[in-house]
Amino acid sequence: MSDREEFLAWVKSALYEAEPALHNGDAAPRRALWSRNEPVSVLGAWRNANGQQELDALFAALGRSFSDCTSYAVELQAYDVLGDMAYTAGLEHTSTSVDGQPRTYTLRATQVYRREDGEWRVAHRHGDTVTD
Repeated sequence: MSDREEFLAWVKSALYEAEPALHNGDAAPRRALWSRNEPVSVLGAWRNANGQQELDALFAALGRSFSDCTSYAVELQAYDVLGDMAYTAGLEHTSTSVDGQPRTYTLRATQVYRREDGEWRVAHRHGDTVTD
């Protein structure tokens, strides 16, 4: 299996499985996939983070805000692996509750990854809400 195929398999398993957990209030699976090395950053649809402390605070806040995820699906539009770096870009379709209010939305999401000790870790995420 090529690096590209192995990366895609990881994205479609561990990475995609962590998102419904987050949207059901459990941020731990998402946080486990993120790098513990600097730099890390999020330019999020609702909130930004730069560095480990802000990232921990962001994921904790998201975990407290989300509940009752009824669906999560990704339309992966592009991805590639270049040595120990990789990226994904796509649309994330989510139905969940935010602060107790049901919401359905689509985010455009781009993530950057780096291979650390043989494992892929997320280093950066940019997400914004798709509007009509």
